Amino acid sequence: MIDHIGIAGITCVAVIVVQIGTATLLGDSQGDASKKAKEPAFSLADVKYFHRYSKDDQHEYTPAGQEDLNRWTDMITTHKYPQAKDGGGLASVANAVLENYKAHKAMVLKTSSVPRTPEKPAEHLIAVLFPRPEFIEAVFSRFKMHESAGVAIIYSHRVYGKKAGNEMSAWLQKNGAAIDKRMMEWTVMPKPPTTK
Repeated sequence: MIDHIGIAGITCVAVIVVQIGTATLLGDSQGDASKKAKEPAFSLADVKYFHRYSKDDQHEYTPAGQEDLNRWTDMITTHKYPQAKDGGGLASVANAVLENYKAHKAMVLKTSSVPRTPEKPAEHLIAVLFPRPEFIEAVFSRFKMHESAGVAIIYSHRVYGKKAGNEMSAWLQKNGAAIDKRMMEWTVMPKPPTTK
């Protein structure tokens, strides 16, 4: 499910501690993915996110001041799964990602689904924690259909330090429920950056 494995590698795609429901696209990033983005790719509750990295169908975005992909605090990752062409395919992708997370020692906080309706297939949310010696990463991954393909929108938040557990617990208690809700309400899908 999340092919971007690694925590510098489990590139946890980001949700936001702010209101995702008010997300607005400001425009696509221009230029080569390796160059610093000059224009924000999108804004979530007044936090501007800039394109930082792309590979195949995966795109990573962080706020200003978090350009270092080895030491960021908040990240949003989008990942397209063209093989998931319907609700059943999307559920298979979500289940595979969940198993991938577990294989990488994730602590599962929550899994939930929004049932399908006549208008749209079911959607899925997975929330996990990745404890590592240098940091703890909270990851909220939403799976939905977009333009006839499955996509994941992932919000990740990191707390650094060998004793980051208490700080992460406090952060989750304050923000976890709101992030769950906002992830499932988010209607904006950032467009992949253009390259020259």
